[in-house]
Order: sequence, then structure tokens, then C-alpha cells
Amino acid sequence: MGVTMLLALLLTLQTTGATLRNMSTTGCHIIKPPRDGGIRYRGLSQEQIRRVQILPVDYEIEYICRGERIISGPKVRKCLENGSWTDMSKESRCLHPCPRVWLSLENGQVQSDLSELDRSPVEGTQLSYHCDPGFRLLGANASTCTKIGKWDSPKPVCQYDRHYTGQSHSGKKTLYIGALFPMSGGWPGGQACLPSAEMALEHVNRRADILPDYELKLIHHNSKCDPGEATKLLYELLYKDPIKIVLMPGCSSVSTLVAEAARMWNLIVLSYGSSSPALSNRQRFPTFFRTHPSATLHNPTRVQLFKKWNWSKIATIQQTTEVFTSTLDDLEDRVKKAGIELSVRQSFLSDPAVAVKNLKRQDARIIVGLFYETEARKVFCEVFKEKLYGKKYVWFLIGWYADNWFKINDPSINCTVENMTEAVEGHVTTEIVMLNPEIVRGVSDLTSEDFLDKMMARLGVMNPEETGGFQEAPLAYDAVWALALALNKTAGELAKRGLRLEDFNYNNKNITGEIYKAMNTSSFMGVSGHVVFDAQGSRMALTRIEQLQGGIYKKIGYFDSSKGNLTWYGNDKWIGGSPPADRTELIVEYRLLSQKLFVSVAVFAGFGILFGIICLTFNIYNSSVRYIQNSQPYLNNMTAVGCMLALAAVFPLGLDRKHIAQGQFPFICQARLWLLGLGFSLAYGSMFTKIWWVHTVFTKKDEKKDKRKHLEPWKLYATVGVLLAIDILSLMIWQIVDPLHITVEEFTKEAPKGDLDVLIQPLLEHCNSEKMNTWLGVVYGYKGLLLLLGIFLAYETKSVSTEKINDHRAVGMAIYNIAVLCMITAPVTMILNSQQDAAFAFAALAIIFSVYITLVVLFVPKVRLDHPDSSATKRLLRG
Repeated sequence: MGVTMLLALLLTLQTTGATLRNMSTTGCHIIKPPRDGGIRYRGLSQEQIRRVQILPVDYEIEYICRGERIISGPKVRKCLENGSWTDMSKESRCLHPCPRVWLSLENGQVQSDLSELDRSPVEGTQLSYHCDPGFRLLGANASTCTKIGKWDSPKPVCQYDRHYTGQSHSGKKTLYIGALFPMSGGWPGGQACLPSAEMALEHVNRRADILPDYELKLIHHNSKCDPGEATKLLYELLYKDPIKIVLMPGCSSVSTLVAEAARMWNLIVLSYGSSSPALSNRQRFPTFFRTHPSATLHNPTRVQLFKKWNWSKIATIQQTTEVFTSTLDDLEDRVKKAGIELSVRQSFLSDPAVAVKNLKRQDARIIVGLFYETEARKVFCEVFKEKLYGKKYVWFLIGWYADNWFKINDPSINCTVENMTEAVEGHVTTEIVMLNPEIVRGVSDLTSEDFLDKMMARLGVMNPEETGGFQEAPLAYDAVWALALALNKTAGELAKRGLRLEDFNYNNKNITGEIYKAMNTSSFMGVSGHVVFDAQGSRMALTRIEQLQGGIYKKIGYFDSSKGNLTWYGNDKWIGGSPPADRTELIVEYRLLSQKLFVSVAVFAGFGILFGIICLTFNIYNSSVRYIQNSQPYLNNMTAVGCMLALAAVFPLGLDRKHIAQGQFPFICQARLWLLGLGFSLAYGSMFTKIWWVHTVFTKKDEKKDKRKHLEPWKLYATVGVLLAIDILSLMIWQIVDPLHITVEEFTKEAPKGDLDVLIQPLLEHCNSEKMNTWLGVVYGYKGLLLLLGIFLAYETKSVSTEKINDHRAVGMAIYNIAVLCMITAPVTMILNSQQDAAFAFAALAIIFSVYITLVVLFVPKVRLDHPDSSATKRLLRG
């Protein structure tokens, strides 16, 4: 709105040339920038800045400094309706900053004249130093930041006073805590955790009901979150007086070093900032406790959410670091116990591109991501490219990223803010609750809001969230209280045995054991929530569940893993309206025979059977007629019966699960084989027998002509019987040795039209056996030889004329047709085996055509003999 008004003023200036000196009530006059600095005018070009003298109401300007200087005082000013700028009573200057490390003093306090607006010391900032009781100051007690950005004196140190009696001003005995606070390094958590711990010590020491005879003192050093630096400091803590009753490290890497060494000195270790799951190993770290929950505390919450949303299959992607690997190992164990499948586990070192592609390829839907914030941007840039987001996917991330982590301009990725915002929408985060969400007063008589107010006053900065360790500050506060309460309980137990806390030394296992028992049974309400430790010494705490909705994180619930209670707000939102499925829904679809095709073919087969019955009836009824007798009617009857059996095989050939139950399939498979096998043996066998005996008997040499005229019918029937017996025997052996059963062929999954999250799995059922190809090879080889031999014999006897088998030429024609159709159909049906309609049509029509041709060629001419003048019939049957 302000920029729109400004452009309107510019347009007026350009078109009328009027001045704006008399329009002070509509805006604010441009002000001069601070020395060594300038002003950033938002939304204006250099030409517009030179022309304008008054800026509109609500317009904001920002001061910027040259070189390494920073702004001291207000950095942004806003134009008010009265024509003035905000905070004009406070001067903004560009000054050199001095190192912040001078603002902290180990085992002492620093007082400064920093204003509330200044987070960093600048030119003119003055500091004064004071040491805690029992320590003396080495160095200057004051320091001033000079104009060149350097302090005018070295940083002093507080050294333990060997002559200190250990007696406080109140006459109490002093117990010392050796602490390592990372004021710099990878996690500068000491910046807020140290003031928090010091505040807790003040509150504990004022309580008359907690350690009434003792005063707790903190001896602390800057570990820089560096195990190497911590090694040196740990040596100083252990080998220099006074004796420390407890050690308090911060970073996980430092805590690992301290906790592993502490067992040698019988020291309890209490950490306020360590989350590594590796520290939960009681064999390796027997005296370790922490008020910061383990990173694995996220996992019970995740498993609970998987169950809530009915997911039984998840995937993970992690950055290859120890903390994430151990967290994921724990998650894998938990999901297995919960009956949830971890189907995909991907990892990467620096480039997640391949890992994300693998997730996409393996159809991962519910994905747990474990990586640091910088790597999270890389991951979701790849997620955007692979389209691994939207209504079909849910991502679970760590909740301690900055709220705008996906909007930060990162030169290491080539995705825009819009791309990132689109990719991360709807993801779920789990975060350990480090500040009690309920307004209750705990053991310290402070609510969480009271604690925050006191911490902000103690830090004295405008944006405490930018101070390292501010989120973990409640954990440091409660760590001191946990220690104080445990020591208070220990003092009572020791008194029963005539011992005191001040009797502790690094060889006293009894006192260490009592402190361990007291710590292990800790249970109190702190500012971070209910403080209780599990069997591994890790803090049990609430987990906050949030979801990114419209680019903003919204709380959707809490989970208390110690009680298994899930508090749900019911405000979770999903892109598709409901939680997605954990996998692509697979719909099994059996490929069935076309019913129109089956009915059509069945009708033809039925008519063929009827035609066969008519032919058989005709042949039996006219069996006494001479020309029927001379055609070997019993063989023709066998042919008709065989044709009808072959046609009957068409019906089971077209039956599938649409018509019969699953348990009936083996019977149908047997019916197909036996009907077709016996039908072929009877029909073709009887015709082959005729042509065989015509060739054998009637193609002898002339000198044996009289002898060859005699043909005994039983030999014909015996030949058919042998062929039929061979088929029956081979089929029986097949069915006994390797019976037919149903096998299912799977085809490539198909995606239906539309944006449906389903895949169709086509299946086709076949009658099969273990060595199907071997059996088919034997059968096809045997039948093929018969067909080839039949063709040869038909060709050889085409010129033979005999009255004993007067239809052998018609038989030869039938054999030609059957042989051609069978030799084509057998290989083609094997090729078309996966195409149910084509395979059925080809096989069934081949059977039907063979049968129709056979019946027509063999029987129709005999029917036409009812008209003896038919020349065609006479020629066909002439002997």
C-alpha cells in the first residue's frame, strides 16, 4: 500500500512538476543516513529516490553500514501518520563490533552497558568483571571496545583460590559442579544454557528446604563443542582442586568423552544438551544421565502415528552420521515389533539425488527423513524434481529446524522458494517439548512463562531465539534442579550411615552409588515438563507433533511416551482430504474369456455335436446297405464319436473362474486333456486305420492280387484299439507322474485412467504341470508323426480303387485338412498362450473346422446316395 501511494506521488511529480514541500501531512521527509552507512529504500529505483522528498505513511527504511561495521540502535524505521519516523529519540550509528567472547566469564559474571537493541558489543561498550566466591580475578577488571573493533585489554580469567575455605558467606559448605558449556563451535548452546544454569543455582541456593547445609557452585569452561578441547578441560577439572561432585557436559560429542572417562573417577555425569542415541548404552556409560531426551524419543511418537493412520509400510532416508544412523536403527527395531514393514532404507553422505530416486522407484509413500537442516533443503529440492510429494506422500521430519528453513536462499540447490514451498507442504514433524506447554508451577515455583521472562531479562537481548541454546535453556535449568534434588535425597541417606556429601572423593563408590540411586528415581515437575529418567538415564518427555499447513507449522498433537498417551487436536489436514495409503493399492484382475466369443464358439460346437449324432444315427440305421457296409461303418462310427468328443472339449476349454469354483479347476483341466486326446485318437485313428490298410493290402504286386482281396475287419478294429490304448496309457502316466494343476501368469501392472492411486495386476490362469513342455513335446511328436504318415499314405493311395473300403479317398481328403489345421494350430496356440481370447478362438475353431470337414466329407456323400443318379457321388465312391 505504501509503495502504491509512493508511485502515485511520483506520477504526480512527473506530470505536473509540482513540489511536495507543503505535503508534510501525507508522509515523512527523507532523513540522512548515519555516518559510514546508507539507507535501503524498499521498492524504489535510484532515479525515484533522487526525485522524491517525502515518503508515504507506513513506508519502512532500513539502515545499512559499510565494511565490517554494524548498526547500533534502531535498524529499521517506519513512517508514522504524524509525519515522523519511529524511534527518533534513539540514534542509529554504524560502529565496529568487538568479539562477543568477552561477554562471558568462566566462573564469574560480566556486567555491560549494552542497550536492549544491541546484541553485539560495539565501539564504546564497557564491561566489568567479577569472579564467583572461591575464585580470584587474573587480569583487568574492566574492558572497553575501541574504535577499531578491539578490546583495550585481554580477557581476564577466574582462577580457583587454593586458600578458599569452601565456606560460603552464609556458613554453608560448598559443593562444586564441573561444567563444560559450548560458547562457540558447532552448537554454541552455552550462550543461553550457562545463564539458565546459573539462575537455577541461585534459586536452589536460596531454598532452605533443599541442601540446607550446602551451597552449590559452578566451575565451568568453554568446550567449544570440540572433543579435543574438552579433553584438555576435563583434565583440568579432574586434576585441579576443588573436587567436583558431578560433571555437566553439553554437546553429544563432548558428553561421549566425559561420560566414558567419568566411570574411572566414580563421577555422575548429567548432560543438558546431548541427544545422541549412542549415549543410552549403560554398559559403556554407566553413570550418565541427561535432561535432554535422546533422539530416539521421536521414534515412539512416529510409530504411534503410523498406527493411528493405519500405515504398515514405511521408508526412510538418512544423512550418514552416527546420530541419525543409531536413531534409525532404533526406529527399525520399534517398527518391527509393531508389525510395520520398513521396506526401503536409503542413505546419503552429501548428495541425496540417488537416494531420492531410489525412493521413487521403489514406490515409497510414508517416508521418515533424518538429516540436518542444510541437507533437508537438498533433499526436498530433489523431492520436487522427482515429484515425490503431494497427496500420495507423507514426509516425517525432525522438528528442530527453523520455521522458515525451506524459504532460505541456499546456493547449493537449484530450486526456487516456490518449488521448495510446494514440495514440503503437508509434512509432519516431531519435536521434543523443551518447555512445559501447561501453565503449572513446578518444584522451582516457576511456570514456563515465568522462566522465559526471567531468561529474557537475564540475556538482555531483543531476539533471544537467536542466542545459541535458547531452546535448550529450560533443560539446563532443570538439570541443576535434578542434581540438587538428588543430592538433597543423597544427603539424607548418607546421614543414616554417618556420612556427608563433603566426604565425597574420586575413590568413594558408596557416595556415587547413592547419588546414582537418587538420580535414577528422580521425578518432579520442572519448567521443561515432568522430569523423569528411563533405565538408560535418558529423559522421558512429551513430543510435540506439528504439520506444515499453508507454509505455517500447526500443532496437531502431543505424545507422552512414558504413559503412551496421545493428545490429538484433530486439525490435521491432507492434500487429498484424508491420510494417503502407505502403498499403491494393487487390484488383482483376472483376465477372463470373452463371453460373446465363448457363446458363439459353443453354439457352433453344439451344432457340430448334433450333426455328429445325425451322422452316427444315419450310419447305424443304414448299416445293412451295401455301400455303407463297404465303407467299414464301425470305423466311421468311431470317427463320428471321436469328432463329438473333440467338440465336447471346446466347452471345458472355454471355462474359467467366471463359471466354476477354484476347486473345480483341476477336474476341468483333466476334462480338456482327456476329451481332446480320446477324440483325436478315435476320429483320426479310425481314418488312419482305413488309409493304412488300403495302402498295405491294395498296393501289392499283381501276382498277389487274389490274396490281397481278403480283408479281415478285426484287424482294422485292433489297429484303432492299439492307437487308442497308446493314448490312454500315455495320458494315465502323465496324470499320475505329473498331474495338471492351475498356475497363474502375472502380467505387467497397469495404471488405470485418471488420478487414482491404484495399479491393476492382470492375472491369467493356465492348466499346467511341472514338466508341461516335455509332455507336450512327446504328445506333439507322436501325433505329428501320425499326421505326416497319414498324409503320405493318403497321397500314395489316391489312385487305388477298391470296394472293400470305398470311401478311402474321402478319408484322404479329411486327413489332409486335419493335418494342416493341427500343424498350424499347435505352435500358434503355444505362442498365443498369454492371450486368452486369441488362443481359445484359434484352438476351438481349428477343432470345429476339422470336425465339420471330416463329417461332411465322410457322411454327406453317403446321404446323397439316396439319389443314385448323382454323378458326383458316384465318382467319389467308385471303387
